[in-house]
Amino acid sequence: MLEFHAGEAKYTPAQDSIMNYLNSTIKEDGMYMMPNLPPGASSEEHGELAKQMDGKPYASIIYHTKYEFNMARPMIRGFLIDLFLVFTLIYILTRAGTPSAMRIFAGSIAVGLFTWVAGPYTAHNWFHMPWPAITGHLFDSFIAWGLTGLWLGWWLNRK
Repeated sequence: MLEFHAGEAKYTPAQDSIMNYLNSTIKEDGMYMMPNLPPGASSEEHGELAKQMDGKPYASIIYHTKYEFNMARPMIRGFLIDLFLVFTLIYILTRAGTPSAMRIFAGSIAVGLFTWVAGPYTAHNWFHMPWPAITGHLFDSFIAWGLTGLWLGWWLNRK
């Protein structure tokens, strides 16, 4: 109603011809990047493609073979996500006092999980972002925030 998210799904008057073409060429749900290389391409091939693409148009497409209108599941899942985020935030904010290295590490992991759930997982819930498109973000969150927690655990507890 307020269109806060209007920028996430733009309109094109060519949508019918684009959808007809996509329907005739893409056969499975997924997130596609174009241009791209097939799986197993070498790092040299990726480097060459990056040079060729520099300054040129590209596209990311999230394609679904079937639209399903079901607001109940995303609403319930959205509520549970928000509930989880509230409890995660409470956990983070109540870690006062002189924290141990383990508490700092756990709090940092919680921040990583919080950011992943609030971002990519919410996109999965509402916009059906494919799992392969969001699992990399989960690893990024755990690795980045885990390393941050290890460093902070050392830094804040040094004597």
